[in-house]
Amino acid sequence: MKTYGLIGYPLEHSFSGKYFTEKFEKENIQNCEYRLFPLENIQEFEELKNKNIAGLNVTIPYKEKVITYLDELDEHAEAIGAVNVIQFRNGKAKGYNSDYYGFKDSLINFLPKEFKSKAIILGTGGASKAIKQVLIDLSIPFNIVSRKEGYDFTYNDLNDKPEILDDYHLIINTTPLGTYPEVEEKPDLPYHVITKNHYFYDLVYNPSETAFMKAGAAQGAKTINGLEMLIGQAEKSWEIWNKK
Repeated sequence: MKTYGLIGYPLEHSFSGKYFTEKFEKENIQNCEYRLFPLENIQEFEELKNKNIAGLNVTIPYKEKVITYLDELDEHAEAIGAVNVIQFRNGKAKGYNSDYYGFKDSLINFLPKEFKSKAIILGTGGASKAIKQVLIDLSIPFNIVSRKEGYDFTYNDLNDKPEILDDYHLIINTTPLGTYPEVEEKPDLPYHVITKNHYFYDLVYNPSETAFMKAGAAQGAKTINGLEMLIGQAEKSWEIWNKK
């Protein structure tokens, strides 16, 4: 039996667990299981490495912390500074970032080919790192918004000068705001200046239409949630684990 799994903490709402269990059944993939490994401390990963695991996904809060426990890093993961896939081969653990691939493919499908504007990334956590690398590789200029000082903008900056958003037609939410069950929450933006020329990308996928997406759609913006990205990164994980 090959064991794959997910490390993070907590893991009550795991997309990967359900997705891979259904994948194994639907595609008649034999002798494989997908388990959740809630680690209260990243140091517990050392013990897990010795349990003959075939491959792991990594989620909050360990996408960055796990790097010091790995033997190698893929070039994208190294550039991004975050890992969400671990491949075990010949006694070595190698880190990859499949969020990069999932987001990139999904974003290319979402934006019009002639998109020429700038992007704003809401949030500065591990998820935002893969998003930044994709925008760099697609030559889309971007700025970062945080609640804290020290980044390009704070939310107060945007609310004090809403016209800033006239120059940023792609707005990407990498924060967990609006995730079930806190479905009424959304980033603090001046939504009244949003137009039909804006594109709202929310990495949250549950609910399928977040309060952030609803507020954008009410102003005519195009919207997408994070499900397509999640499916893309999951399939990339499977590809990485099964590399010859």
